[in-house]
Amino acid sequence: MSRAYLDHNATTPLRLEAREAMLAAMDILGNPSSVHAEGRKARALVERSRETILEALGAAQSDLIFTSGATEAAALALAGRDLHSAPVEHDAVLAWTDASLPVDADGRVMVSDPTTSTLQLANSETGILQDLPEGLAVSDITQGVGRVPYAHDWTGVKMAVLSAHKFGGPKGIGALIVPRGHHLDSRAKGGGQEMGRRAGTENVAAIAGMAAAAQAALRDLANGLWDQVAQLRNILESALEADDPDTISVGRQIRRLPNTSLILTPGWKGETQVMAMDLAGFALSSGSACSSGKVRASRTLRAMGHDEGTAACALRVSLGLQTTEDEVLRFADAFIAARRKQRSRAA
Repeated sequence: MSRAYLDHNATTPLRLEAREAMLAAMDILGNPSSVHAEGRKARALVERSRETILEALGAAQSDLIFTSGATEAAALALAGRDLHSAPVEHDAVLAWTDASLPVDADGRVMVSDPTTSTLQLANSETGILQDLPEGLAVSDITQGVGRVPYAHDWTGVKMAVLSAHKFGGPKGIGALIVPRGHHLDSRAKGGGQEMGRRAGTENVAAIAGMAAAAQAALRDLANGLWDQVAQLRNILESALEADDPDTISVGRQIRRLPNTSLILTPGWKGETQVMAMDLAGFALSSGSACSSGKVRASRTLRAMGHDEGTAACALRVSLGLQTTEDEVLRFADAFIAARRKQRSRAA
């Protein structure tokens, strides 16, 4: 039986639209910084892509700086600033902030001064959505792009970071949304690219792929495709909880991403669950892709009040637009069988 990929919060399959846009861009010879006809053609593609992404994100009144991903975009936005964050944020944000904002039992962050704070749109582990306050200094919108509505210029958020491979674009390309004309000290020196805010020759093919993916993601969201994914997520959680009432679906009663289930099974380590499910033909993780290789309890769950033992027993299931009901039901059966086997051994 074929494997099922249920780790879309780590990365998503490359969309056909993105692949085709990248292949076409690879035939463009010029350097976008060159003034000859070939260079101008490459520059035109970069600028069209920039406008396409801004339009898809409701950020037509903002600028977009291309980076290697959300991690670099976060560093560009946060380095050298004294900003507050919460322990539920991604490591790329916590590397530059103080994790001092309180978190309630539902995973919601309490922000007292938005102008000195950064707050994620959606948590990569739990899928829990935050209400972004007007005037927020920086938001990590990486997990929410294309999955939930987002119109940057309406939010009042100053800067936002994102990464293409979370919505069907290529890996290795991301962006930072900034107010139009806003000055930033480049962390990559050596050239005047990206309006002097990020030196280095632009990755034309990846940029084209990112733009095509953003446009397609906006279309799918508008067409209600993620509502169908949410139904599959609910089917999965109901099946697991029906078999074992002690199963915890984190955040089930509050607003979450439509595709994300963080399942807690006390007494069964998350990394052991991942290995068991991998052998059964299912690709999942026990948390954020940037930290799931580290054997430790989830910092997000600890911040929400779960004890260390329970927080170490998490399995993240993140569905995608390609996920089928058959895959969800097969996973539920395999997980239940593995859980029963684990408990019989522990008895």
